[in-house]
This record gives sequence, C-alpha cells and structure tokens, in this order.
Amino acid sequence: MQSVHIKKASLSALIIWAMGVSAFVGSYNFSLMDNANEQANWFLTVALIPAIVIGVYFYNKKGTRTNGLPLAGYMFSLTMLLDSVITVPLFIIPAGGDHLSFFIDPGFWILGLEYVILVIVANWMFSKKMKAV
Repeated sequence: MQSVHIKKASLSALIIWAMGVSAFVGSYNFSLMDNANEQANWFLTVALIPAIVIGVYFYNKKGTRTNGLPLAGYMFSLTMLLDSVITVPLFIIPAGGDHLSFFIDPGFWILGLEYVILVIVANWMFSKKMKAV
C-alpha cells in the first residue's frame, strides 16, 4: 500500500470539485423545487456520486494503491481550499453569503461526510478490482 500520490490525488480532487460546482451552479437554471438553494444542494448530493467515481477511477487507473481514508482526507481538504478560494468569492459572496456562513452550514458538512465516505468506498472497490486482475 502506497502513501497518497499528491499529484494524482490533486487532479482527482480538482475533477470532482469542478463537476460538483458545475452541478451546484447549473441547478439554478432549473426550477424543480421552490427553494433554489435546497435544490442546488440536492443536485450536488447526487452529482457527487458519479464525480467521485470518475475522480477515484482517474486516481487508480494506473494501479496506484492507497488507503482510502488518507486519500479522502487529502482530497476533501483540497476541495475545501478550492471552495474557500474560488467557490465562495465567485458564487456565495455575490449571492449575499460569506465564508463563515458557507463553512458552518450543516449541509456543507453533510456533503463533506458523503464525499469522504464515497472516496473511501470507491477507492476500496477499484483497489479490490485491480487486485483481482
């Protein structure tokens, strides 16, 4: 078992973050629910599943084997950094929010828990599949 491959994990986290932000922002173009913010969170919740599978596949595609928990921790930390530097200033602050409200929102931490669990599970599945090959 190797330690986290920083370059691949960073690119994987960037892929996941870009797909997640696209789903979140794009959801405002549809009016399926009365509460647009709640709708955006639901879109992101669902979009994280394929985004994380794609990101973790990219990480593991050349046989990189890493424990899922450190990988998930690193990738989520990078995602938080990207949210802090890009997402909040570009999308949250113009809508009347701020960094504090973004990061203390329980929905953010629920999505973070989903992110970490999905990375661990997807990494375990890809590692198991590669071991069988």
